[in-house]
Amino acid sequence: MQIDLFLESQAADRNASLNTLEAYGRDLNDYAKWYIKPLTESLTSDIESYIQYLFFKEFKVSTVNRRISSLKQFYLFLFNEGIISTNPCLHIKTAKAPSTLPKVISSNQMGSFLDFLKDSKEPLHIRLKAILELLYASGLRISELIRLPVHCIVKGATQPMILVKGKGNKERLVPLNDTSVEALLAYLKVREFFVSGIKSSTFLFASRSKEGCLTRQRVGQLIKEVALEFGLDPSSISPHVFRHSFATHLLQGGSDLLTIQKLLGHSDIATTQIYTHVMPLSVYQLVEQHHPIAKKINKKT
Repeated sequence: MQIDLFLESQAADRNASLNTLEAYGRDLNDYAKWYIKPLTESLTSDIESYIQYLFFKEFKVSTVNRRISSLKQFYLFLFNEGIISTNPCLHIKTAKAPSTLPKVISSNQMGSFLDFLKDSKEPLHIRLKAILELLYASGLRISELIRLPVHCIVKGATQPMILVKGKGNKERLVPLNDTSVEALLAYLKVREFFVSGIKSSTFLFASRSKEGCLTRQRVGQLIKEVALEFGLDPSSISPHVFRHSFATHLLQGGSDLLTIQKLLGHSDIATTQIYTHVMPLSVYQLVEQHHPIAKKINKKT
């Protein structure tokens, strides 16, 4: 009951997205299942034991921290509402995640992988081709892509763009390249094959699922299946790898972080800075080409 009240509050007061509410619900229900007793009786020691249990089960640090965040928000809500007199999460800290670089695949390998389905006439492959091209051309989060409305393409002054509703329901425009537009146009010709009912008719990537659109899990599964056919290690590819590769390849091509931040929909530039791991060679080349002092040195040498 307290979980439902909390979710209603997040939806009403903070305008939380459906994905956020679903994540809160999963995290809190998992804790409730583990704790067994009424959630209002939780102590700090109980929360700490649960965190140890998650690490024992070898959950990723990022997953553990998301669950800690969910519990902190939940118990802060209960405390502010006067449902509990003491907040058991008050002194709970998140775990320190090891610094890891995002997974990417090379631009050459990406090009070959995207070309793998270009001659297929099967509706399933045509849809997947459009998804892969769009992921790589736009850097969309998979949660953003699957919920794109059917009329999301906007005619820009110089090229088509796609209107994306990201985290916090913030909208942004992302330009599309010719290849992704061609793949989308080919998919739209067979889209009716996947539409079943009014609900699915509103989504670009319609599906016969109860949601009316493809799920994140299904897209990930389809990508790994075609990667295996192509000869790529399925563990090296996922929807998020396309997003990382999009940003990394833009940076390698000379784009600036602020532009990439806007395209990815990051609210904080610090989040985008993880992609600077690709910088050393490209930055050196840019300095050599454009810095006035470097030009003088090159002339002398």
